[in-house]
Amino acid sequence: MWITGLSVPNQIPESAERICNCKGKPVRSKRSIPWSFGLIAVPLIGGLLASRVGLALPPEIGHSPPVELTSEQDHQRILDLLHISSLRNAPDANPASPNAANFDESKANPYPELPSALALKNGRKVTTAKMWWSKRRPEIVEDFDREVYGRAPKDTPKVNWEVASSIQETSGDTPVITRKLVGHVDNSAYPSIAVDIQATLTTPAVSAGPVPVIMTFGFDPAVMLRLRAQLEARGQKIPPAPPGPTWQEQVVAKGWGYAVIIPTSFQADSGAGLTHGIIGLCNKGQPRKLDDWGTLRAWAWGASRFLDYLETDKEVDAKRVGIEGLSRYGKAALVTMAYDQRFAIALVGSSGAGGAKILRRNFGETVENLAATGEYHWMAGNFLKYAGPLNPKDLPVDAHELIALAAPRPVFISCGSPQVEGGWVDDRGQFMAEVAAGPVYKLLGKRGLGAATMPPIGTPLIKGDLAFRQHEGGHTDGPNWPSFLEFAARYMGKPHLVSQE
Repeated sequence: MWITGLSVPNQIPESAERICNCKGKPVRSKRSIPWSFGLIAVPLIGGLLASRVGLALPPEIGHSPPVELTSEQDHQRILDLLHISSLRNAPDANPASPNAANFDESKANPYPELPSALALKNGRKVTTAKMWWSKRRPEIVEDFDREVYGRAPKDTPKVNWEVASSIQETSGDTPVITRKLVGHVDNSAYPSIAVDIQATLTTPAVSAGPVPVIMTFGFDPAVMLRLRAQLEARGQKIPPAPPGPTWQEQVVAKGWGYAVIIPTSFQADSGAGLTHGIIGLCNKGQPRKLDDWGTLRAWAWGASRFLDYLETDKEVDAKRVGIEGLSRYGKAALVTMAYDQRFAIALVGSSGAGGAKILRRNFGETVENLAATGEYHWMAGNFLKYAGPLNPKDLPVDAHELIALAAPRPVFISCGSPQVEGGWVDDRGQFMAEVAAGPVYKLLGKRGLGAATMPPIGTPLIKGDLAFRQHEGGHTDGPNWPSFLEFAARYMGKPHLVSQE
């Protein structure tokens, strides 16, 4: 898949157009300054490194500076808090490694029994939609908060959005307007950290009214070369640009708009960044507690704040906003969908462990990878114990319940070919999770996948409210966009409402 990346200057022009604080009415100044910026097409290939988020100010301002820890130091700090001396070795994608990952399906299910999404903690069966919304769903959310992704703060700083530039261009043959947006996070409680959310919004230049929008997590082009080397070291092939219209052109051709948010603009993709960005700002520069939110929840928070802005934009039908992401951003897209019921639909691309893949499986990326120094920051500190004294079978929840939290809204799971993408993301494990989420959709009057056996590569399952397709390419969801848009058209043609009755 190809996505818009942003090339932006370090400073926002002082005369940029102030738009809204996402709580009050939009306010526009009389001035608007054109600001050239590049929309750089880069392949979504998974993996990010730390970006610049959080500008440390001099200590004389009255606040001590953020605590500075390397990823390794912070990881060890968490192990010490958990009283864990060591973790199990994480699987390696290199088949010659002594810790080579398992890709043998006959060894992939050491813990085949999944926790029931439709049974309360006391064993009582969930038989009505009311029981799901009032009892079982809150139990699942609590388990994910405490043990997996961490708790977002009850009160987070307000975000003031402004339009830094607005340009007229074309997407394919369609005239569009693209706005560069910056969300300034209120840091008055801790001025030592400054956080800005970088995003763009592209809508048709001419429309009959507010349009649906697909929001996507975008990669910072500045780190792409390093990420290419990282992926190639895993044996994952980087896909070329697919022939035909880009995904953006396909979206605009339907009369919809698209939005791109850069997650690393407000939370770095590293353990060393946890005392900076939005997590560091909320913790006033201090390290996390064991159940504090990790980076995936923080990225989801940013998407929700961007949706706050879209709700104020007269060009956007905010009841019909979807969320998309690939690889670790596929994880973030599914977490966003689970925690914010305003999003109408999700395209979750090659998300693997921590996303749509069953965590109890031993295939490709596993719990041990998520708990290691390169990925632990995505998760709550408590999650690390499942790679040490506890096992994946001890997790109170699994990926099928994360998908179930999106119910009754539609979710499309996208994967590539194991022969091209490789087995790291465990496409079968993602399919299994989607099948296991089906009973919750049925309880809420919707349809699951409609199949319990994986279809041949290239065959879409899109007749239910859960959808799945493997394409023949690599680590991208580009070839699946046509099937996703066909699936999405059933829902985006009318406003989305979630009923809890």
